[in-house]
Amino acid sequence: MEKVRTRFAPSPTGQMHIGGMRTALYAYLYAKRSGGDFILRIEDTDQDRFVEGATELIYRSLKESGLVYDEGPDIGGEYGPYIQSERKNIYLEYAEKLVRSGDAYY
Repeated sequence: MEKVRTRFAPSPTGQMHIGGMRTALYAYLYAKRSGGDFILRIEDTDQDRFVEGATELIYRSLKESGLVYDEGPDIGGEYGPYIQSERKNIYLEYAEKLVRSGDAYY
């Protein structure tokens, strides 16, 4: 079996709330129980609702709660980038491939 990798992908649109922390906790506990990695990816594609400083608050909230992630935007890792908007070119390549093969359309 491959190594378990769980991901928490909050949107930096304000304060970290209890629902987000619960989701992060579940992902963290499952990864750690399975000997896997807990990954943080920032889901920043909603630029209209982006709140300055919210990303740093996410980092701090997780770390102060003991949910130390193995990979993330501020620490790096093998499978970055860990900020969603920076992954656009990766997805664009595959979207174009699907369009060319007739399996998707614009």
